[in-house]
Amino acid sequence: MTVVHLSGRLVCADARDASIVAEHLPAHLALTRAEPGCLSFEVAPTADPLVWTVEERFDGEPSFRAHQSRAAESPWGRATAHLARDYTITGLPA
Repeated sequence: MTVVHLSGRLVCADARDASIVAEHLPAHLALTRAEPGCLSFEVAPTADPLVWTVEERFDGEPSFRAHQSRAAESPWGRATAHLARDYTITGLPA
């Protein structure tokens, strides 16, 4: 199976958005890391308080797609849907 790797940034528009990320992130990290097929999952603040780095690795497309679906429907997904995301994803079929 091909490992799927997502790498990039989550960008907040203002301090209110950053507080939303901080509020919802701990549960999102715990739930994602417990998902079948999650090899690693990190979301970390940068020197810019409005920007977070994101690094995800899943053991294949099915587990990655399942994560994307679960996350979109979660409290995290609903609260952060409006935030800018700048991601590169490798390991998915062209």
